Amino acid sequence: MNSGVFQYVCYIIVNLPFDGRKRGAVKMERISSGIPELDDRLNGGYPRGRVIMVTGSTGTGKTIFGIHFLYRTCMDGKRCVLVATEELPEDIIKQSEMLGLGLSRFYENGQLVIEKAFQNRSEKVQTSKFGFTPEGLEIELPLLADYVPEGTDVVVIDNLGVFTLRLSVQDFRDQFDALNFILSTKEGCTAMFVMDETACKMTRGLAEYSSSGSLRLVLGENPYTGNLERHIHIPKMRRTCIKLELIRFEIGSGGISLL
Repeated sequence: MNSGVFQYVCYIIVNLPFDGRKRGAVKMERISSGIPELDDRLNGGYPRGRVIMVTGSTGTGKTIFGIHFLYRTCMDGKRCVLVATEELPEDIIKQSEMLGLGLSRFYENGQLVIEKAFQNRSEKVQTSKFGFTPEGLEIELPLLADYVPEGTDVVVIDNLGVFTLRLSVQDFRDQFDALNFILSTKEGCTAMFVMDETACKMTRGLAEYSSSGSLRLVLGENPYTGNLERHIHIPKMRRTCIKLELIRFEIGSGGISLL
């Protein structure tokens, strides 16, 4: 397909009525990813009020994509929630400051709420080592929605993979769909779920099927230079015309830059 035809097809897709049938329906609203070059490729950003999956192996930048999203949303004066399942709030804030995407002021004024799921989980595991098995050591995915109050504009759950280790594939699918449904009832709330590549494979990639968008982060060796490079692949973004190509990106002092 030549570029002219591709651009025409994109125009048709993006400007279709919301449900594909009713004329005059409102076009899908967008919310910035916090990465200008990515917004350009997504017709302005992620679909608002939907679920976006970010997957990848260790070191690909999954958490940083979430930091960009939270920072931009907070800068726009909106309310955010971060459910941190693998890091302490202090560590996440410190990382954001190092990238020039400081979240500390938003955390301090209450605009950004960081739920200490990692700390709570660690304390329960530690308690169980001394002969106690506290209730809630194994949390069900739909209960994560309890962390998200009404009026929240963006929620980032990083990392969802820790909740999949003791679930069958069917149980994960049922609980994930239930979590999506509950969040969809919170008007205008856009969710980003981060999941490591191992957990994604264990659950057969089912999370992507139930999400409106998927960003796969890849770390691979350049066959010509021998250097390791980071790439992003966007296999799915509903009501968005995207090219199925690898997009190289770098992580520098200012965060993520698409090349």
